[in-house]
Amino acid sequence: MTYDAIIVGSGPAGIFAALELLGNSRKVLMVDKGKVISERHCPVLEKKAKTCMNCPVCHIVSGWGGAGSASDGKLTLTTGFGGNLEEYIGEIRLENMIRRVDETFVSYGVDNHAYEPEGSIVKETIRKAASVGIKVLPARIRHIGTDASRVVLNNMYLDLKEKCDILLDTVVRDLIIEEGKAKGIVLKDGTKHYAEHVIVAPGREGASWLETIVNRLQLPIASMPVDIGVRVEVPDSVCEDLTEHFYEVKCLYNTPSFDDRCRTFCMNPSGFVVSEYNRSHNLVTVNGHSLKKTKSRNTNFAILVTKNFTHPFNNPIGYATHIAKLANMLAGGGILLQRLGDLKDGRRSTEARIQRGMVTPTANASPGDLSLVLPHRHLTDIVEFLDALNIIMPGVNHSDTLLYGVEIKLYSLRLDLKDNLEVPGVENLYMVGDGAGVSRGIVQAAASGIIAARAITGSVE
Repeated sequence: MTYDAIIVGSGPAGIFAALELLGNSRKVLMVDKGKVISERHCPVLEKKAKTCMNCPVCHIVSGWGGAGSASDGKLTLTTGFGGNLEEYIGEIRLENMIRRVDETFVSYGVDNHAYEPEGSIVKETIRKAASVGIKVLPARIRHIGTDASRVVLNNMYLDLKEKCDILLDTVVRDLIIEEGKAKGIVLKDGTKHYAEHVIVAPGREGASWLETIVNRLQLPIASMPVDIGVRVEVPDSVCEDLTEHFYEVKCLYNTPSFDDRCRTFCMNPSGFVVSEYNRSHNLVTVNGHSLKKTKSRNTNFAILVTKNFTHPFNNPIGYATHIAKLANMLAGGGILLQRLGDLKDGRRSTEARIQRGMVTPTANASPGDLSLVLPHRHLTDIVEFLDALNIIMPGVNHSDTLLYGVEIKLYSLRLDLKDNLEVPGVENLYMVGDGAGVSRGIVQAAASGIIAARAITGSVE
C-alpha cells in the first residue's frame, strides 16, 4: 500500500498532523519506537526502582503522546513563547492555530479551566521584575496534569487507531529519498513503507536520529542554539503568590556578567523533579512535572542558559550531551543535586547538609558539586538569575534552595525550512515539532503538525 502520508513520531506534532490529514480523508501511517500510552511505565516514577533501569526505549520520553505525556501537561495558549512558528506563518495565523489546538484538546477531555494572569498583583509583579531587568511573559495556560494527560492522549489513540494505521514499538532507520522527493521510510528490520508525503516529527528524544538524517541529506541548518541549565526546587511558599495568579511564571533575563539570555521553563507548583533517560546518548537528564491528584510541598522549575554558536562549531547536541554525561559520571549514573549555598561556598553538597535543609528533595539524586560539570559562565548566569528572581520570589536564592543537574533541551538542531515546514530541496518532506527546532512545547508542536498536514491537503484555516 502507498499511503498519502507517513508520520514518523506520535507526539503532539504527529498526532495533530494525523488528525488534520484524516479529517481530509487521507490514508495515514504513524510510526513510533515507543509504546502505547497504557504501556508506558517508568520503574522510577512508579517507585519500583530507585535509579534508572536503562530501559531499551525510555517510557518517559518515547511512545504515544511523546515526552509531553510524562511532563506537567501544560498547554501554553500564548504566541510569545513555546516555539518559533510565528516566523513561518505570522502571529495572527499562529493565534488561530493555537485556538484550534486548544479546542481539540478540550474535545478529547482536557479540563476547560484556564489560568489567565490579570489584576493588580500581576501588574505589580511585572513592574518589580522589570526593575531588575527581568521580562515577565504572562501566558494563558491550561493545566492538564501528568496523570490526566495520559487519559486525554489515550482518548486520541483510541480514536485514531480506528482511522489510520499505527505501528508502535517500531524503529524507523531511514527515509527513502529518490530524485529529490520523499518516497517513504525504512524500518530497522529493512521493511519499507511508501507514501506520497513524509512528515518527520521525532520530538526531542529523536533529535540525534534526526541529526543523522540531516547530515546524510546535507540539509540546510538555520541556527544552532544550545539550552543547558538546572532544575530549581523550593518550598511552595516561595512561589505560591505567583503560581496562584500566573500558574507558571515565564521570565527572560540577560545576565550582567556575560549578557547571556536565560529563561525559566516548566514551572510545577506542588510538583516533582524527575529523571529522564536518553538511550540514544546513554545519559540521564533532569525534568519536572506536577499531577492533578498527587501533590508535593515543593515547586520546581528550570533555569536554562541559551548560547548561540557559529561556524565552525556544528555539534550543539554533542556539546549538551557531553555536559550531561559529566553529571552522570559524578552522580554514579544518575543526576546531581546541590544546595545553592554549597555552590556559592565552593563546596560539594552532602546528604547530611541536604537533610538539615528546609527543602526535602522530591527526586532521587546524588549530592555533589555542579561546578565540576557546568561551565563557570553557565553557573554565574544561573546564580545571577536566581538573585534577580528573588524580587518576585522572595527566598528563591536561599542557601537551602536545591539545584538538580543537568537539564538540557535537545531540539538544538534547527532546520532551515519553508514557511509550510517543507524541507528545501526535498519535495514532500516535512519536519515538525521540537526535534526540528520549530517548537518548544506541546501546543506549538501540535500546531506545526497541522501546518505540515495542511500543506499536504491544500486546506486553509
